[in-house]
Amino acid sequence: MSIATRAAVLSAPQTSFTVQDVELADLREHEVLVRMVATGVCHTDLGVWAGGIPFPLPGVIGHEGAGVVQQVGSAVTTIAPGDNVVLSYTSCGACPSCQDGHPAYCTTWLPRNLFAGAREDGTPTLSLDGAPIGGHFFAQSSFAQHAIAEERNVVVVGPDVDLAGLAPLGCGVMTGFGSVWNALDVQPGGRVAVFGTGAVGLSGVVAAALREPAVLIAVDVVPERLELAIELGATHTINGREEDVVARIAQITAGAGLTHAFDTTGVPAVARSAVDALGARGHLVTCGAPPPGTEIPVDFQGILPGKSVSGVTMGDADPKVLIPQLVDLVAAGRLPLGRLIKQYKLDQLDEAFADMHHGTTVKPVIVH
Repeated sequence: MSIATRAAVLSAPQTSFTVQDVELADLREHEVLVRMVATGVCHTDLGVWAGGIPFPLPGVIGHEGAGVVQQVGSAVTTIAPGDNVVLSYTSCGACPSCQDGHPAYCTTWLPRNLFAGAREDGTPTLSLDGAPIGGHFFAQSSFAQHAIAEERNVVVVGPDVDLAGLAPLGCGVMTGFGSVWNALDVQPGGRVAVFGTGAVGLSGVVAAALREPAVLIAVDVVPERLELAIELGATHTINGREEDVVARIAQITAGAGLTHAFDTTGVPAVARSAVDALGARGHLVTCGAPPPGTEIPVDFQGILPGKSVSGVTMGDADPKVLIPQLVDLVAAGRLPLGRLIKQYKLDQLDEAFADMHHGTTVKPVIVH
């Protein structure tokens, strides 16, 4: 039978959220019902709100959920009622990328997580006043008191954890940390710069610092975030409004340039600066998501010394592998998420979005 719950419904782009009574569909064999404890707010959520991501509205978004399992489908074998869990993205499990341990590059990733607003077969998971609405966002739609997820995107995190503190692991933190840890694979002694110090960038700073580079530079325009980057392990900071970023990096690296760069901004001019700041054989990874058709201007001669640029999705991470490792780092005090988080209630979602957009809060977390 369907399940009644409450959720923050977005009716149209750039409008206010309204907390309303909605109904969840019957649970299917590979699905899991989760009572949400907390949900992080991510820039992808902002993208839907702004109208840049074509998600069906009215609908319910939210994709950094953490909660307690209430029910499991008949075919679920790895999760049980009562488990504390973090929710992340889903994938098919059968395509070459999934089989090769890279589910973030699943051939059906976009419709499964972003665009469809429904299950793979088109059936809805949410309805409002008897009519289907957009749901199944990242196989969760967790700006709600309850969410239907899939066994593949639910990660058990143990009994003695602060779920409100772990919610951001499912997307933003995993993306930032994994991009540096997996895709860039920073090595000891490297010369690293992270461009943009929101939750994704600061998570990348933490990951880089754990690899003990010789130089770790944080680049942003918000002084308070640059100060936080120093506390998290950066050796240098650059305010992009006040300094010539490429020239300053050349000075810091004694002309050698960067071995690794991570751009979280999705701003073409910033990505170009990152490319220009690379040294010979340097590698830039970018995870920003600007509108389709956005291009990075690159000087052809400038990349000939072996420079490379690659994109990354979700930190090229398997959530069931990386999230438990991140939980251990949080417990050990090596990933201080509490420094990034500010809590809001579900009916304060508009305020949380505004604070994130304006940089007032690094990582809003909605507590249910």
